[in-house]
Amino acid sequence: MKRIFGLILAVLVFTALFYLSRYWSFSLWGREGLLGFNWLRPQGNLVPVWLRGSGYGAFAILAWAVGAFLILTLLQSIWGRVFKE
Repeated sequence: MKRIFGLILAVLVFTALFYLSRYWSFSLWGREGLLGFNWLRPQGNLVPVWLRGSGYGAFAILAWAVGAFLILTLLQSIWGRVFKE
């Protein structure tokens, strides 16, 4: 059961990080955004949108990589504490 839960969690995290990256090419919902939220655009690539106007737009891929690393590190820490590995 722990392995199935871990696999489901890994797929969900991978999908979320892939959606935030510039490589998302699927348009699975309309232009109004997912569940009506305009900031969840159908074409993904949200990190440059969030950094637009801040002067850090050129570092979007680096910000995505650092954010992904921090998210995965946090999830690994939580997983280790919950399941005492």
